[in-house]
Amino acid sequence: MAVKIRLRRMGQKKAPFYRIIVADSRSPRDGRFIEEIGYYDPKTNPSTVKVNEELAKKWLETGAQPTEAVAKLLKIAGIEK
Repeated sequence: MAVKIRLRRMGQKKAPFYRIIVADSRSPRDGRFIEEIGYYDPKTNPSTVKVNEELAKKWLETGAQPTEAVAKLLKIAGIEK
């Protein structure tokens, strides 16, 4: 099973915020997921990024692959592979 760390879109029309989740790569964007490890709100100034560092490191060590957007957010949060 290929596991990805990716964004899940939530919020109203034209007011999105995202949750950072760990999910099977075959599941849909807003579908079933394994675990929620943080959130990202691009509408605030500056953007809000909150990630549970322990969970993120656990999943990265386990072999979960972050998407490009999540990799940038993890870098902002100070979490490296």
